[in-house]
Amino acid sequence: MPSLEAARELLSEFPVVDGHNDLPWALRAQVRYDLDARDIATDQSAHLHTDIPRLRAGGVGAQYWSVYVRTDSPDPVAATLEQVDCVRQLLARHPGDLRPALTAADMEAARGEGRIASLMGAEGGHSIANSLGTLRGLYGLGVRYMTLTHNDNVDWADSATDEPKAGGLTAFGREVVREMNRLGMLVDLSHVAATTMRDALDASSAPVIFSHSSARAVCDHPRNVPDDVLERLPANGGMAMVTFVPKFVLQAAVDWTAAADENMRAHGFHPLDTTAEAMKVHRAFEERRPRPVATVATVADHLDHMREAAGIDHVGIGGDYDGTAFTPDGLADVSGYPNLLAELLDRGWSKADLAKLTWKNAVRVLDAAQDVARALQPTRPPSNATIESLDG
Repeated sequence: MPSLEAARELLSEFPVVDGHNDLPWALRAQVRYDLDARDIATDQSAHLHTDIPRLRAGGVGAQYWSVYVRTDSPDPVAATLEQVDCVRQLLARHPGDLRPALTAADMEAARGEGRIASLMGAEGGHSIANSLGTLRGLYGLGVRYMTLTHNDNVDWADSATDEPKAGGLTAFGREVVREMNRLGMLVDLSHVAATTMRDALDASSAPVIFSHSSARAVCDHPRNVPDDVLERLPANGGMAMVTFVPKFVLQAAVDWTAAADENMRAHGFHPLDTTAEAMKVHRAFEERRPRPVATVATVADHLDHMREAAGIDHVGIGGDYDGTAFTPDGLADVSGYPNLLAELLDRGWSKADLAKLTWKNAVRVLDAAQDVARALQPTRPPSNATIESLDG
């Protein structure tokens, strides 16, 4: 397979920067951070989408580890800190393979050393509990992006999958964006409502990202990015990182997932629950009603459209591994990235295009956000605004 060989060769020089991987949450949910029970130095394919051998096989050179916690967590700040601690423990256990990274220069250094640059992203503004001081604390611990919402609204921003309340961003929400710009923390617009996307683009003086979202024109799901937003990315300098989650990339899977989620609720499980007991319920449902299967070509269709709408300088990859129960054929786990690149090569993407998709765009965007922060910090002090003072 010449295209697959060419894909692997390209990845040896320009590896994948993946925008979103939920391994820390899987480790929390499955073994409560017992890293001996899920030793990612060895094959964990019976339990996880992710381990070091498969990251290596997939050509991953940098990973944003999600420090996600559920929106109904009784103490989301403490839970987020435990997630950060999990990533730090992984880095300490595997220094030969994983390199801590805070900057674009760190990412390049890791590539030169043949290690996987490891960054963190907080998934959902509930993790800061309406506190800009907490936001700064997370940045100080190494978190380099924050998704403004998860599946539910926060007090200052609307989610894509909740009933609109704020109409996008509130005044405090815009202050959160400005403070993230001042810090050099990337504003992540995956999971947010289209109104929130547009408000954040209006408010941000730095490039934004979508850490794991696909194209709404190809699959009409509210988690995906509308064309008018994709078309604004060149002026902003940001990027949209395609996700592999079947229910976001394949229209038939959208309808199937709605029914599967209702089945989970009927059995007393959260739809996002991936514990062994919950997965038994999922599998029983799937036996009764086989799920539509996405493929590598399905994901490539999104990337073709995103490149057309936003431009080659504004696309990337964010697989959402270990944050989804199902994956596309050919992209079953983190070893599958070469299959996607081979498909794109067969569609006429050049090696220069693919180098931007996998590595260059993500490094540039983080570097640009940090340049903005360096320019802002001499004249803009830390904001101590509160949600009460701005939103009433």
